[in-house]
Amino acid sequence: MKETYIHGFRVKYEENCRDGVNYLFSDLDRDEAKVFFDQAKAKKTVKFEDDEDRQFTLSYNGDGSYTLMRRTY
Repeated sequence: MKETYIHGFRVKYEENCRDGVNYLFSDLDRDEAKVFFDQAKAKKTVKFEDDEDRQFTLSYNGDGSYTLMRRTY
């Protein structure tokens, strides 16, 4: 598992989530991305999709970090 910081939030992810990392970091500004992080912290997880309709789940780990997972259906 890899780890990076997105707008100051520590995020763990697998390589198949690179598109989600890029979306949160590059396509959204800090305030837009913060909505997802706040929701994940409040509700434990939040689902979202990027501009290419790739589906992701962001979960709060309880230790201040987050995990980004790719959803496939």
